[in-house]
Amino acid sequence: MIIRYFAWVREKAGREEETLSPPETVKTVADLIAYLATIDDNHAAAFEEANAIRVAIDQEHVEHDALIAGAREVAFFPPMTGG
Repeated sequence: MIIRYFAWVREKAGREEETLSPPETVKTVADLIAYLATIDDNHAAAFEEANAIRVAIDQEHVEHDALIAGAREVAFFPPMTGG
């Protein structure tokens, strides 16, 4: 699965994207966030405000309880403001 990071999530993670195969125990977006936060200090910093992070699976906005099975891409980004 391709994991993409945007804005301050990207800055803290230290990368724009990566390809990962999370363990089978990772079922939801929340599980994925918890897993990613264990990878290294950069990932931990990127996900320390997990509740503020918005998520898209295959370019569809989802909540943190969404299942990730079959996802090709998961994108993480901060809340957006309009203007």
